[in-house]
Amino acid sequence: MLVYPSAIDLSSSTLQHLSGLLAGHRRRIGSRWRRPTPTLEQAMATVRKKAYVILDGTTLPIDRIAADRPYYSGKKKHHGMNVQVITDPAGRLIWASDALPGATHDLTAARIHGIPAALATVGVKCWADKAYQGAGPSIRVPLRGKHLRGWRRRHNRDHAKIRSLGERAMATLKCWRLLRKLRCSTTRITAVIRAIVALELAS
Repeated sequence: MLVYPSAIDLSSSTLQHLSGLLAGHRRRIGSRWRRPTPTLEQAMATVRKKAYVILDGTTLPIDRIAADRPYYSGKKKHHGMNVQVITDPAGRLIWASDALPGATHDLTAARIHGIPAALATVGVKCWADKAYQGAGPSIRVPLRGKHLRGWRRRHNRDHAKIRSLGERAMATLKCWRLLRKLRCSTTRITAVIRAIVALELAS
């Protein structure tokens, strides 16, 4: 069954052909199904092999009315769902979290998903933006202050260069037209994200 056909940039016949190819591939390799996405614990097996990783949050726009306050992001000024993303040093996607209401702060979301604790367990450093201040020693954030000078200014500039590579994964996810404006029930958005991440990791 094709879900959200109006949000996919392919014809129904092309999608049916693709689903047939995927089904044939699963039969050849003896797989009955594909797990939608790795868990955070499974993702940490990949993280262990990296020199460092990048953590960032994004707010995926959703179609909601003004009364739905838990979904309104004050930072983005629109309703949405908060998703946390971990990438490798080159900005390639490693893991994406379940979706939380858009009003959830990035630091709160990271703690809910157990990201700081998981990174501390594997002993891998992580670069993140100032929203993650206080997340713990495993997560490096910019130095505070608007008018920094000398080594502090250079530190923040170098930090921003490293962290900016994580935007590649965000751009990859947002290439999916479906994620540009989610109109489904908020209870189904996590499943949509898991499916897209599974496709990205398999490509």
